[in-house]
Amino acid sequence: MVKQPRPKQSWKRFLGDVPGIFMGSFILAAAMNMFLIPNRLAAGGVSGLAVILFHTLRLPVGLTIIAANIPLFIAAYILLGRRVVMQSVLGTLFFSAAIELTALSPYFGMVTEDLLLASVYGGVIMGIGLGLVFRFRASTGGTSLLSLILNKVAGLTTGQAILGADLVVIGLAIFVFGSEVAMYAALSLFISSWVIDLVQEGFSLAKAALIITTRGEEINRRLIRDLARGVTRLEGQGGYTGEQRDLLLCVVTRPQVTQLKAIIHEVDPRAFVIIGSASEVHGEGFKEVKSER
Repeated sequence: MVKQPRPKQSWKRFLGDVPGIFMGSFILAAAMNMFLIPNRLAAGGVSGLAVILFHTLRLPVGLTIIAANIPLFIAAYILLGRRVVMQSVLGTLFFSAAIELTALSPYFGMVTEDLLLASVYGGVIMGIGLGLVFRFRASTGGTSLLSLILNKVAGLTTGQAILGADLVVIGLAIFVFGSEVAMYAALSLFISSWVIDLVQEGFSLAKAALIITTRGEEINRRLIRDLARGVTRLEGQGGYTGEQRDLLLCVVTRPQVTQLKAIIHEVDPRAFVIIGSASEVHGEGFKEVKSER
């Protein structure tokens, strides 16, 4: 039977996440007020819709975000349960409040009128903010919450739902602001999506190598001795020839890749090697294994 975490531990973990959620929301709000809102860059989602309504009807961005999320919160509570909603409410409130507060400060005013600079820097900073919010197990509502609802109701994947919602907002931006501004907004959206993944997963500093060879014992010994890295040995069989092969799995740092290939070539030039990026590696020699729950 799986032991459930005690309520006290859950609250302690939640309170520990609050500063990170606040910091991410603040960074996201700064990006909105410094780059996106003044340059009419509606980079998808509820925040993009709020930018459109701000420039057409002069509605406050923060209040629009809260108002647009209320029906999403209600639908999510009915369809997905209380836990999903609670994870989104805090981030949405922080984000909305931070937008209105930073809008009042002269330190967070318009930085540039160049649309390319605004879309690039706005996308990067927005991605950092959202990445931090997601990293601390929260969200700012909007399309992320809508995607879960559409997945439940219509069977759409999360990616399809988010992309569809963002395209609708960018399509509206084309009608309101023109195609050129909307294209810059799309650029900002793509950049922020890439940065979000970077913040959550980190830079790929490790490489995973799968080595298929007939000289597994010698390669195994050399990798342990010369690279000081662990190796996992498996038994394999050629699908065409039926011959037995050794499969070696080894994770190394990026600077060690050249030495890894040199060792393999020296011992068995006919070895079949697959080397790919490992965005996260936990265990001996790398990061300590930690729970993210």
